[in-house]
Amino acid sequence: MKYTSLLLVISLALLLVGVAPAQDSLNVRLVGTYDTPGSASGVAVAGSYAYVADETTGLRVVSVADPAHPAEVGHCDTPGEALDVAVAGGYAYVADYDAGLRVIDVSDPANPQERGYFDTPGHALGVAVADSLAFVADGDSGLRVVDVSDPANPVELGYYVMPGEIYCVAVAGSYAYVVGDSLRAISVTDPAHPVEVGQCALPHTAEGVAVVGSYAYTCPIASGLRVVSVADPANPVEVGNLPSLDEAYGIAVVGVYAYVAVGSGVWVISVADPANPAEVGYHRYPFGAHDVAVVGDIIYVADLVYGLEVFQFYGAGVEETMNNGRATMNVRPTVVGSLPEGATVFDAMGRRVLNPRSGIVFVRDEGQGTKDQASGRMRKVIVQR
Repeated sequence: MKYTSLLLVISLALLLVGVAPAQDSLNVRLVGTYDTPGSASGVAVAGSYAYVADETTGLRVVSVADPAHPAEVGHCDTPGEALDVAVAGGYAYVADYDAGLRVIDVSDPANPQERGYFDTPGHALGVAVADSLAFVADGDSGLRVVDVSDPANPVELGYYVMPGEIYCVAVAGSYAYVVGDSLRAISVTDPAHPVEVGQCALPHTAEGVAVVGSYAYTCPIASGLRVVSVADPANPVEVGNLPSLDEAYGIAVVGVYAYVAVGSGVWVISVADPANPAEVGYHRYPFGAHDVAVVGDIIYVADLVYGLEVFQFYGAGVEETMNNGRATMNVRPTVVGSLPEGATVFDAMGRRVLNPRSGIVFVRDEGQGTKDQASGRMRKVIVQR
């Protein structure tokens, strides 16, 4: 979705691995994976296909008809670095860094073909499509609005340049929302003359944004999830945040959940109460989760190191253990009158519980073997006293 130094991501991930707890996941399990040949930076899903912006190897088309066995069916190389992708009407629109916007016909997923392009003046970092318009986050050249009604001849209609770089764009109604060092609402009622109508300062640079209803969701690096009311686009106001997420990049929002690609995995955040976002699930693993797309309960993550990762979110109360890289589920809780002395106990938010009382908790059983081995499985326990 955005351009991030792979070396920096890996270095930070190696530091995180050393302090990661034994608990690997909560309510989210790994379903399948496809290791793309490059560095998967962006992902979009349409029908039974995932479209992956794979930096130096262009667009990869991956069948996810069976999420447990994603398989590449076609690809189209691009001249730049494919960083983000949006799909609409049988076409994939790729933000191709210094090669601008590329328009690729994916009506035959096994044989994607570039039909046209528009070389933006800056570095195309993010893209969104609405109707026959493509909106490109073009780095320090601002927001570019491109008419793609004729895919073979994309034409720029208008642009808006703002201070600093923008990394990502989302479109809702007649507004485009862009993020960089702030979240800005741009009126595109007249696509030839985009006009900024309001902004909300962010504590750090953000590289991902999603808009659902009257809220925009963004994740400034090192500042966690931020929920911004855009009910009045002229006066966007932060109404809630979850600062505990570090190194967050991509974000998708479906229903009452926000799904965040963090450098060290994928997190699921309940935004049912926008003023109080709450962690309800995650899957932690090392290195480079960078973008995320969601269909139903299936989460698709573009990972700079591992390619396309496919996860499933089961909702609160599901436990997972890992055995030889395969996920196993046990959804039936154990009912007990008391817990073993010294048990390591967590609540559904993944927080340590020091004095557990009646109710549902999660208990970590310490595994056998050396410290290097994956040890400790989570059990859901109902305490009745």
